[in-house]
Amino acid sequence: MKFLEGTIIEGKEVLVIGSNSEEIAHIFIENKAGRVIIIVDDNDSLLKSRFLLSGNKAISVRMMEFTNTDFRDSSFDIVYAQASISNLERKKILKEIKRILKPEGIICAGEIVNLEKEIPTFIKNLRDNSGIDAQWTGDLNEIYIKEGFDIISEEDLSHRLQNFYRENSALLKDNRGDLTEQEKSYYKTILKKMSHESNAYLDLGGFKFMGFKMITGKKRLQ
Repeated sequence: MKFLEGTIIEGKEVLVIGSNSEEIAHIFIENKAGRVIIIVDDNDSLLKSRFLLSGNKAISVRMMEFTNTDFRDSSFDIVYAQASISNLERKKILKEIKRILKPEGIICAGEIVNLEKEIPTFIKNLRDNSGIDAQWTGDLNEIYIKEGFDIISEEDLSHRLQNFYRENSALLKDNRGDLTEQEKSYYKTILKKMSHESNAYLDLGGFKFMGFKMITGKKRLQ
């Protein structure tokens, strides 16, 4: 990842935004970050993350609204957000990130993007059902610039999105038979949603229209 190659991590104050971020938090610690905090916006994600990180005192997890955190102005050197900004509150979240970043602090954000300006209805429906607001990849940089960030680099990581759906599809096939009837009933809606998303992306050609882009930017001095 270009971000890790070109950014000084050692001794930095780092905020990671979004669920399922334990792995990247560990990477920051391995690169000698001074402090790493993960924030999530729902209780299930909070409990899951705390369980996965139990015994790890170097990483703390808190529940907050991404648009209105409890942190003071200029609290962090680095804010990392993976697919947690790609929603209708993007501008509010970016405004909050800018507030809590130190002068010339770094944002690294992974965004779900449209690979074409016009996308088919089934992709729009898929995103609506998942609460995703995706922008055409060619317009995304300008949004960040308007919100007060100077773009340092951008990276197309669409292959990682493909890997995610492939792995998700394989897990569903391998593990579904191990669930009890009660578990199948409990997880019915979630399993159906996951299966539908994987099928739309992998088998119906969603990968031609939906991608993943990583943007690294620096808080612009006013």
